[in-house]
Amino acid sequence: MRLLHTSDWHLGQHFMGKTRQAEHQAFCAWLIEQVREHAVDALIVAGDVFDSGAPPSYAREQYNRFIVELRETGARLVVLGGNHDSVAMLGESRGLLACLDTWVIPGVAADPAEQLLVLPRRDGSPGALLCAIPFVRPRDVLKSEAGQSAEDKQQALQAAIHAHYRALFDLAEVRRDELGGVLPILASGHLTTVGASASESVREIYVGSLEAFPTGAFPPAAYIALGHIHRPQKVGGLEHIRYSGSPIPLSFDEARQQKEVLLVDLHEDGLKAVTPLPVPRFQPLVALRGTLAELAGAIAEAAGQGSAERPVWLEVQVAADEHLPDLPARIAALCAGLPVEVLRIRRERAGTAAGLQRAARETLDELSPEEVFARRLAGEALDEALREPLQELYRQVRDELREGEA
Repeated sequence: MRLLHTSDWHLGQHFMGKTRQAEHQAFCAWLIEQVREHAVDALIVAGDVFDSGAPPSYAREQYNRFIVELRETGARLVVLGGNHDSVAMLGESRGLLACLDTWVIPGVAADPAEQLLVLPRRDGSPGALLCAIPFVRPRDVLKSEAGQSAEDKQQALQAAIHAHYRALFDLAEVRRDELGGVLPILASGHLTTVGASASESVREIYVGSLEAFPTGAFPPAAYIALGHIHRPQKVGGLEHIRYSGSPIPLSFDEARQQKEVLLVDLHEDGLKAVTPLPVPRFQPLVALRGTLAELAGAIAEAAGQGSAERPVWLEVQVAADEHLPDLPARIAALCAGLPVEVLRIRRERAGTAAGLQRAARETLDELSPEEVFARRLAGEALDEALREPLQELYRQVRDELREGEA
């Protein structure tokens, strides 16, 4: 059996005032081509199909159109809810989409058996069993207990998610025996695992409760298709536990990443091979850093990736000690006549690098709240006239909080 593992589409995302609609449409068309070319039996979207719980109408239309076009290829679709997705919104069309060979698992079900799917091959015969686990919200698996510390809550949630995986895997083993005992068992998930490398566009999903799920707590599935982390990667170096990553860069720190989807081949005994399929870059996105003199050449070089119809989106980080009140104008002059569009300008003092090296040897325990705020403020490209008012506002908020605690 052959699967295609993808995640974190974030349909409907607006990026610094820019819509990603054209990129997502190009990706969906490309993905349909891959399904046809590689004769994929089933496609898994491991969470965050939408960027928000109330996506714009064009994003819903893209989603529905993709489902119709995918059905024409003969492949099945499994859509799992992520932390950005609305359980209610995804679930409202679940029955209708089932008629289009699409399974939607928006959230943890009251009956775990509803999350156990038998994935068919193209000829209709059973090809694999999937423990279809979406993003798990604490309220789905835990009852709040008075007097629990933050550490107690974290351990309880970790144990509850582990128990949910275990219960579904046990059901899958029983179902496999009923079907003849020769099918691989797969699992999914939308969460952070220990050792996973994230990016600035990843929103923490278990704030104060669960920072990362231990790899050893997963059941012994043949393949585990994960979402939430946007950088494609193996978990703990393991071939069978993977993040496919997002198909398009969702932040500037993802601009250099080669995005991919994962082609997963399975046989009766388990995993056969995982083949990354590189996703084309549909919108040039470049992060530049340097002095104004260095940026002149870098911007001209980056412009080679763009065109009048599709200019390069730039983040520019300027290293300079002196105050530059006309910095946006200077950057605009460097970009004049080039197929580029600057979405964000950041200022970095030339001495910041050395400061960061010192900061790397410090912990928050060694810094006062005032020092943390001052360092954060120093890293922003702000007009000097704004710094003192912001510092004064910070002091006012700090004092009010202290008075409230007294």
